[in-house]
Order: sequence, then C-alpha cells, then structure tokens
Amino acid sequence: MTYNFNHVHLKAPDPGKTADWYVTAFDFEIINDQNPRPQGDRFIRCRTKDGVAINISSARTGESMGDGDADAHWGIEHFGIEVDDIEKELSRLESLGAKVLEGPIHASGGLSIAFIQAPDNVRIEIMQLS
Repeated sequence: MTYNFNHVHLKAPDPGKTADWYVTAFDFEIINDQNPRPQGDRFIRCRTKDGVAINISSARTGESMGDGDADAHWGIEHFGIEVDDIEKELSRLESLGAKVLEGPIHASGGLSIAFIQAPDNVRIEIMQLS
C-alpha cells in the first residue's frame, strides 16, 4: 500500500479573510472557492508555491467549533491521507487503536472519505479518490 500526503485543513470563522492573509503572507494561490458548499460551509482550496494543498473552511451546518489556540498544544484540525481501499484501511487503523469518528462517506465522482481519531486526539481524514 502506498501513502501520499494530501493536504492541511485550517478552520476559520472568516475563510476569505484568512485565505487572503495567507496569499499576502506566503504567496498562496487560491485554486477554488466554494461558498457555500452543500455542507453549509465556505471552503477555499489554496496551494503553496511548492504544491502543498491548504484547505480553509468555516464551520459546516450544525458543527460547533471550539476556540482556536495559537499556544503550543497537541493536535491539529486534520490532515488527509490517500489510500487505495478505504474499508480495508479503516479496519487496519481500528486494529491499531484508531477510532472511526465519521464515515465512510461516498460522494459523487468516486470520492470516499472518513475521519478517524488517532493518538493525542489528532483528527485524520482518510480518502479514497476513486
């Protein structure tokens, strides 16, 4: 099985303002701006100059957000990992102690996603692209 780093996801009360800041501060390129998505959030996909995808979104409909914390702390909102077989990977990850939090969700175009809780309360999105 191969594993590829997919993206970093930032949550922001005003994704447009946050994305604009990253464009100015680090020369991010805005690739796509969905406002709103079917999930009710604004979702902006950016790319760093070296090709790393950075997603910036607001809260989804009905999603409660905790306060951000710029101090040193454990965990991030989530990062995404691409896999070949989401069902097989979720089973394997559960056997390693991960907890499935949501999904798998099968979207149009062959995309399937799930969210797991990994050690230190890190949220990881597991993605099967086709």
